[in-house]
Amino acid sequence: MSDGTPSSPVPPTPAPAGRAGQGPPSAPPSPEDDYLRRRSLRRGSAGWLLLTGLGVAYVVSGDYAGWNYGLAEGGFGGLAAATALMGLMYTCMVFSLAELSSVLPTAGGGYGFARRALGTWGGFLTGTAILIEYVLAPAAIAVFIGGYVESLGLFGLTSGWPVYLACFAVFTGVHLWGVGEALRFSFVVTGIAVAALAVFAVAAFSTFDAGSLTDVAGDGEALGANSWLPFGLLGVWAAFPFGMWFFLGVEGVPLAAEETRDPARTMPRAMAWAIGVLVVLAVVTLLAAAGAAGSDAIKDADNPLVAALEAAAGGEPTTLSRIVNYAGLAGLVASFFSLIYAGSRQLFALSRAGYLPRVLSLTSRRKAPWLALVVPGAIGFGLAAYTGDGARMLNIAVFGASVSYVLMSLSHIVLRRREPGLHRPYRTPGGALTSSVALVLACAAVVATFLVDPRAAGIALVLYAAAACYFGLYSRHRLVAAAPEEEFAALAEAEAELERG
Repeated sequence: MSDGTPSSPVPPTPAPAGRAGQGPPSAPPSPEDDYLRRRSLRRGSAGWLLLTGLGVAYVVSGDYAGWNYGLAEGGFGGLAAATALMGLMYTCMVFSLAELSSVLPTAGGGYGFARRALGTWGGFLTGTAILIEYVLAPAAIAVFIGGYVESLGLFGLTSGWPVYLACFAVFTGVHLWGVGEALRFSFVVTGIAVAALAVFAVAAFSTFDAGSLTDVAGDGEALGANSWLPFGLLGVWAAFPFGMWFFLGVEGVPLAAEETRDPARTMPRAMAWAIGVLVVLAVVTLLAAAGAAGSDAIKDADNPLVAALEAAAGGEPTTLSRIVNYAGLAGLVASFFSLIYAGSRQLFALSRAGYLPRVLSLTSRRKAPWLALVVPGAIGFGLAAYTGDGARMLNIAVFGASVSYVLMSLSHIVLRRREPGLHRPYRTPGGALTSSVALVLACAAVVATFLVDPRAAGIALVLYAAAACYFGLYSRHRLVAAAPEEEFAALAEAEAELERG
């Protein structure tokens, strides 16, 4: 549905005059062409394999830490159920987004899908929720990287801020170098992290004890409480955000659509492979870690995989635990690096269309959106250095992600019902039923964020409200009609007018 707000054209640029005696000048580029030329990305830089690696890279750090706090909320059974439900949500959503990205393969991702289905307000609210996720999550992970570096005694550092600065400066610089180089770097680091997870699983399963899975003491008075669900059914719900950590970020793959070879075919294939790999990693990691050490031993651990290996070895560090510790740092780097990419592309798309200041979408000679990389990086470094509260920032990011899932799933349902004849190179298995499952579970996930960290959810709401005021009072009247996502929505409106006429 459209809110009826017209998109404005881009600012006019003066046409060059011909020189005396040379006849009429050649036709100058239109203002729209010149505007988009200065805001173009490098196309054809990634195939399905690099995109699959990108999807896994977004998430792999979540296998190394964070998920285990769900054991304190719901016990092993509660976290396992939450992981299964969130895995179902992400799988349904990924297949829905695969269809949408084949219809509209642009850097706007979720914003572009919601723009067509839900109008300018729907597009803005979806894009802003995604942006909250992809700006806050790298800041949180930078804090975790700093903690890892300090705990490992690397470089003799006793403070985290030099690590935060180095992370943002070095990895933003790689992205400025070029998208192809950035994705290949991410692929290699992600491969190291995944290989270490496999080694960990083999070692942990050698000491697996099913009885230790249910050793978390809980509240016997809770509804449905038992040894598997020590905090009852409500514990399952409270564990939702931690079940999400095994998958959080994979929905960012469509943001690479403009830089992909044959996105209508490549995107669905890459997203299916990525979610498949992540489901396997989630099951293996949860079972191996809890079974090797006991759920109670790792429920509060900052580094649960290392804690599991050391507990199985009698509490002493081992060569393998040290290897996994360093691999955990590689996993954090992979996720940090890929999330910078995702945030820059979402900011680029929103800026190019006028939802945010247009200058942020300018690209360099190497076709990198340099301001969309530098500005969020500076904000992320500031947040990390000032607060040092990675857990709180990550919970804010989870809230933003959950809201975006609601709106993206709803967009798929609306487009399926309103535009059944729209050309879809790829179609979601199960159609609107699949995205409806994702929608229901995403709504439950939004509520669960208030159960776990109401303050983080409140901060996210304040950020959301401030952004909505900016859009409603200012940028809503200055949208760029020539932007791909806006053009796509305008075409739909024109077709609807013809049908009504």
